[in-house]
Amino acid sequence: MLLTISADISGADMGYLLHKNPTRLHSFELPFGKAHVFYPELGATHSEAALLLDVDPVGLVRRRSHGAESGLHQYVNDRPYAASSFLSVAMSQVFGTAMGGRSKERQELADRPLQFDALITALPCRGGAGLLNQLFEPLGYEVEAKHYPLDECFPEWGAGPYHTVRIKNRLRLQDLLTHIYVLVPVLDSEKHYWVGDDEVEKLLRKGEGWLATHPERETIIARYLRFDRKLTRSALARLTEEETADPEAEQIGYAKEESSIEGPLKLWEQRIGAILSGLRASGAKTVLDLGCGEGKLLKALLEDRSFQRIVGLDVSWRMLEIAARRLHLEHVPPAQKARIELIHGSLMYKDNRLNGFDAATVAEVIEHLDPARLAAFERVLFEHARPRTVLITTPNGEYNSLFPSLPAGRFRHKDHRFEWTRSEFQLWANRNADRFGYKVRFLPIGIQDPVAGPPTQMGVFER
Repeated sequence: MLLTISADISGADMGYLLHKNPTRLHSFELPFGKAHVFYPELGATHSEAALLLDVDPVGLVRRRSHGAESGLHQYVNDRPYAASSFLSVAMSQVFGTAMGGRSKERQELADRPLQFDALITALPCRGGAGLLNQLFEPLGYEVEAKHYPLDECFPEWGAGPYHTVRIKNRLRLQDLLTHIYVLVPVLDSEKHYWVGDDEVEKLLRKGEGWLATHPERETIIARYLRFDRKLTRSALARLTEEETADPEAEQIGYAKEESSIEGPLKLWEQRIGAILSGLRASGAKTVLDLGCGEGKLLKALLEDRSFQRIVGLDVSWRMLEIAARRLHLEHVPPAQKARIELIHGSLMYKDNRLNGFDAATVAEVIEHLDPARLAAFERVLFEHARPRTVLITTPNGEYNSLFPSLPAGRFRHKDHRFEWTRSEFQLWANRNADRFGYKVRFLPIGIQDPVAGPPTQMGVFER
């Protein structure tokens, strides 16, 4: 079985990321065979690394304990060539430091999201090809799969479970390796070793930061644990315990703290004014507000009769209820009520309800998304919803030092995953504009400091 990983970085950088000298072949003895790491491509701007796993099926049988399965199946099976839990074990042994996100020489490189392209050969997908998309797309991946017949000489036998799978995403190498480590055995739905309580611990550790919010988390847990009901219930209970008792109330508290920091500058009013100006200049008649929250922007949009259709989307029912009260939807005249709609949904998943709008607004939202979710959101917004105009605002991290009540090194909101500098935001925006066929320009919001710039920055995407 073969796993290759490529990125637009130098061969030396790839070597630092994987902790394997790119100029030589690396071989490792494993309990079930050998693993080899080599670099098919070493360029100045593009490189590729490969993990080749050579499973010894006869050795596997000889090492099995008394009482293990017997018969021809233990010698004739797909374990030597199919990507399975053997690959996950090999990854943890060979790429353990990289999976932990550590790099003694180049930590800043390990922490940086990069555009990765990974290819997995002979991946069994027991559950259908659709399961591939269900598992990888919510994490921001583009998925390509080539399906193979069970036997080319006997087409009447139909298709087999095996695919060559290519996944692409912009994220940290640590995240890429961890996702593959967990999801390959999930797709195969078989494990070559005993599954016990330690596997629950391993799954929760590797799934930290993404498994709890994955829409297929029950499927992932059940298949990873080989459908053991006791272990599956234990893992789900552990995930539930680790979630905040009332996360929405916590978010509201964080938002109040952020408002107290930015309040003296009246930044929300200035953001709304800048967004309205941008929408009017674009000529938009239909507007989609993604991550609408408490409905501050929606209220301003509803008051402007040039906007004929307004839709606000948020993942939180409580926020939508607050927005409905702010907008007085129970009491507004029918004609005005017909112009606005509140919908419950996620920013990470394709949704046909988001199609067909002149413009979309994303006000102070992207900084709440970790790299995997941000990558998924980029595709949902720019590739699938694809409005003519997109306005995105986000804090300017350079301005934070000018807030007297904000301790040094702390973000304005405790749930922020990042607060970009102007150059970081522009790099992200230009990359997405180029990728999805938009042009982007940047506008300051708030009074500008000569050195730190404005407190808020806005990107206006147009196609």
